[in-house]
Amino acid sequence: MDLLALADFNLVARHGGFGKASRAAGRPKATLSRRVAELEASLDLRLFERGARVLKLTEEGRTLFERTGQLLTELDETVAAIASGGHTPRGSLRISAPLLFSQTAMGRLAAGFALKYPEVRLEVTTEDRPVDMIEEAYDLVIRVNPEPDENLVGRVFLHDRLVVVASPDLTPPENGSAVPAVVRGSVHQGEAWDVTTPTGISRIAVNPILSLSSLIMVRDAVRMGVGAGRLPVSLVSHDLAAGTLVHWGDVEGPDIALWTLYPTRRLLSARVSAFLDFLREAFPHGTPDELAAYVGR
Repeated sequence: MDLLALADFNLVARHGGFGKASRAAGRPKATLSRRVAELEASLDLRLFERGARVLKLTEEGRTLFERTGQLLTELDETVAAIASGGHTPRGSLRISAPLLFSQTAMGRLAAGFALKYPEVRLEVTTEDRPVDMIEEAYDLVIRVNPEPDENLVGRVFLHDRLVVVASPDLTPPENGSAVPAVVRGSVHQGEAWDVTTPTGISRIAVNPILSLSSLIMVRDAVRMGVGAGRLPVSLVSHDLAAGTLVHWGDVEGPDIALWTLYPTRRLLSARVSAFLDFLREAFPHGTPDELAAYVGR
């Protein structure tokens, strides 16, 4: 495939027309039109629907643009880095991060990274849903206990664990009675939390009196003494140290693991490598206490 023709196609697709692409790149409109036509002929595909006033990508054209745009950008950046004699991170870096990590740590992390690497344009979006890194043009995603994906590689950079906490004024339940509880999402009546305590494993029956959509909201409600809550220890570390909340036990089950993930088929760019190194510096041991340092009191 002619890479120059492919680059011209991406230029036109990005700007939404031959005229706009011509003005942006300072190249003749006729040349761009000819190069795109030659690419269509070589692929035996129509990449654009050409109307009197509108130029629209066909389904095949949109797929080609989505799949090749980032690759061409990375190729340009690699050539520029080699030509400049170094590997200074530059260009755009799109990251998707989960809600709680974004609320507690990502603002400070992003600011610190921006100060250290001013030539990188960092964009962070917050969402807990699985994202398609290729289709949605993300360079890196941060996820909690992700499902295995053969198209992605990565590593754990932080560990956390769930604990049951409550106000000192709330008495732990006895004789199997249910304790008032603040939960994230929905919990059915009759549900219980299995916890590990110094005396062994016990079961806490819960009566969900508040259902909230954010763990920050759950923590704040638990602080008010409304009920017990099941929360990451990093989020309540300051409260436990101050005695404003007490620890009823560690929740049974696997620990929380935060992963950084990126596509296996994509070259690791200097900006992604720089952000991974930055996370390693911020969380050298990957412990809940290191994350707690970012949580506001």
